[in-house]
Amino acid sequence: MRQHRTGLVLTLFIILAALTTGIPATAAQTPTVVDALEGAAHPLRTVEPGGDTRDLRPLDRMIGGAEVVGLGEATHSSHDFFALKDRVFRHLVAEKGFRTFALEAPWSTGLRLNDYVLHGKGDPRRIMREEFQRDYLWWNNTDYLRLVEWMRAYNVRHPGDPVRFIGDDVAWTGPESYDAVETYAAEAHPELSARLAELYRGLRPTVRTGEYIERYPELPYAERKERAARTGEALGLLQRTAPGADRAAYDWAVRQATVIDQTARQYAFDFEDPLELAAAMRYRDGVMAANVVWWQRHTGDKVLLSAHNNHVGYVPEAPAQYPKVQGAFLRERLGAGYVSVGLTFGRGSFNATGWDDDTIRRWTLGPVGPGSNERTLERVRHRDYLLDMRRVGAPADDWLRRARPTRGIGTAYPDGPHDIALARSYDVLIHLHRVEAARLRER
Repeated sequence: MRQHRTGLVLTLFIILAALTTGIPATAAQTPTVVDALEGAAHPLRTVEPGGDTRDLRPLDRMIGGAEVVGLGEATHSSHDFFALKDRVFRHLVAEKGFRTFALEAPWSTGLRLNDYVLHGKGDPRRIMREEFQRDYLWWNNTDYLRLVEWMRAYNVRHPGDPVRFIGDDVAWTGPESYDAVETYAAEAHPELSARLAELYRGLRPTVRTGEYIERYPELPYAERKERAARTGEALGLLQRTAPGADRAAYDWAVRQATVIDQTARQYAFDFEDPLELAAAMRYRDGVMAANVVWWQRHTGDKVLLSAHNNHVGYVPEAPAQYPKVQGAFLRERLGAGYVSVGLTFGRGSFNATGWDDDTIRRWTLGPVGPGSNERTLERVRHRDYLLDMRRVGAPADDWLRRARPTRGIGTAYPDGPHDIALARSYDVLIHLHRVEAARLRER
């Protein structure tokens, strides 16, 4: 009995020594992917705006001195993603000097909302109802309304240092942009007015946003190409004029002529040809990136860019359909001045149509399947968390750079999963355990 006790004591001493000196006595001490993820993860207190934001301070360090931050979403219509964007933007305004919220929405739509945010012009509910139609109807939700109203309230309190709202997309250019070009020409270069009116003949929208987006692709291919030729000539005509004394007015007119041309060129592809369709998607992402960069350069604002994961990331979900995405263009233009933040989720609901109809449904997904990125992300002990994937240790660093199934849902469902290597697509990851469908407003 005495010898048995002595042996037991010696065994315990050996195990204790191994633990305290770091000697790998057993394979159980080798860190796992989940161990490494937990060591790098920062818990997120809530997605809802308001209240203490100290849990977002790690995000400040991850962003660093970036001028543009892309904040994605794994679905196009989940409340938690929209609410988190609201919360993050408010925090970045207060703590990092950000001043512009950019949305995957038409440029002229952004102008209308920016007029409200800056000057209180118009009713945001009506603007959102009129502008967020067809492909953009998902943005007509209670979360974005709350954000826009907060931005207006902020500007009332800070009239000398305002926040701004822009859209960077191209599927629609409203009459506001045509008005800006024609008004400038009439005042500064009246000799151009007749020619501009001829070039823009039949292009100014006369129908609602959704109807315009639906009808335009149905025009004959030759007619769509001819329209793009005319908008390009109008832009060149304006660019060749002397800026005159009011350089700001000239630059703004050229900008509006540019977005008119962008819309016409977006539709000037042969959508029956898969290669042309892919080229159209590449063109769109390149233009969205260019619009964000133009705004950032001309205002000096730091910009929070809201879009789908597939647009803010560096690697497309489906390269055959999306050869190059907005995040890749932004990284080329801005280098380290752009930071991409992807979002993932474990389970929950979202709004989307079916593939063969326009009926909006609430879809619900349960736990993710084996072999997916989310399956491992869900094993981290935090319910919701932030992760700087550039600073994750082994073996998670290698795990994050390997592609595996990941949820990425657009406007219609079923969609995905897509093979995504998280650390190759984004710099930072925010994982949410559960999401709920957004509350859409009346159309």
